[in-house]
Amino acid sequence: MTLADRWLPTMIKTCAAAMLALVAVSPAQAQFFWVSPDNSGAPVTGSEIDVGIPLPGANPAEQEAALTWTMRTGLNTAALQCQFEPMLLSVENYNGALEKHEGEFVRAYQTVERYFKRTQGAKWQAPFDTYRTRLYNYFGTVSAQYTFCQTAGKIGQEALFAPAGTMAQLARMRMREFRNSLITRGDQLRVIYRPQWSPLVLPSFDDKCWDRKNQLKKNCLRDYEQAKRQPRGLVYG
Repeated sequence: MTLADRWLPTMIKTCAAAMLALVAVSPAQAQFFWVSPDNSGAPVTGSEIDVGIPLPGANPAEQEAALTWTMRTGLNTAALQCQFEPMLLSVENYNGALEKHEGEFVRAYQTVERYFKRTQGAKWQAPFDTYRTRLYNYFGTVSAQYTFCQTAGKIGQEALFAPAGTMAQLARMRMREFRNSLITRGDQLRVIYRPQWSPLVLPSFDDKCWDRKNQLKKNCLRDYEQAKRQPRGLVYG
């Protein structure tokens, strides 16, 4: 029997046990990974240059509005991009949140619009249109689609059930996570089978281990049997 034949059943049992454990503790939702990447992050204010599209010279109210509108844009992108997995309810969550929080989203849009009128003067419309287009491109991803869609599903569900008037607060708490989900990351569970070849295990040839009939004495036989049972080949990493 080869090492692969010997340890493959153990590896299969380990994977099966991990799967059952995850099923037991995970809620009923789309699951792309055995262990999902941790995309969580600290709250933001809207002034960060790496979250959304920067608005130079924006005041705190305009930054908050831009953050809220950026989150809405991300959920809208997910509704278009994540329909390959119906269990995410991307479209349903987005439409429900849009209807429930319409007033807050409209006010955020109008505040961002006034920012461009204030800073760009009579030629504000073109920069404003470019800004909105860049926001959608900001959430466009291929290689990180699984993490983005999974994160958008959670944020969209939270937005759907959040009380009215709390979208700015939700954006402050979750936009860093939304941004991190655009970074390509794989499954965090790794089980690697790496054969480790070692010399043949032989009993001790010390004269003290052998009796007059050339049979191993009990204490040396015990050590020999333990040495043969040492596991090889299954590595967790």
